[in-house]
Amino acid sequence: MKVILMDDIPTLGRQGEVREVADGYARNYLVPKRLAIEATPPNLRDLEQIRERQERVLQRTRREAEAAASRIRDVTLTIPRQAGEEGKLFGSVTSQDIVKGLASEGIRVEKRQIHLEEPLKILGEHLVPIRLHHETTAEVRVHIVPK
Repeated sequence: MKVILMDDIPTLGRQGEVREVADGYARNYLVPKRLAIEATPPNLRDLEQIRERQERVLQRTRREAEAAASRIRDVTLTIPRQAGEEGKLFGSVTSQDIVKGLASEGIRVEKRQIHLEEPLKILGEHLVPIRLHHETTAEVRVHIVPK
């Protein structure tokens, strides 16, 4: 079955592309989740309008991400945690802690946008990347201090 992708799908293609997929995959997954629509002749005629609409949405989200990135770069989060004598934390600072800290600064991000390879477990200053858009990444400074 041919479908028009309405969103980027890493294993399949980019938004606005026409792809051939298995019938069951299209009917049971892509179409119900609104990730794709069937590539019928009327939908193919409307493809250019769909692409223009998606481009406008993409431009808007890119502008919003750039604005949020500039605000995030100016923020330094200070998170107090209990630590041992060698500077190792008894717990850790996770993505959720960073989300809460940014929310207190008036910046809203989702936990999945924060890319921590592993939780922060030592005192000091850390740079944590936040992917706001597939083209926009900002780093927030996280300063972990002893309680």
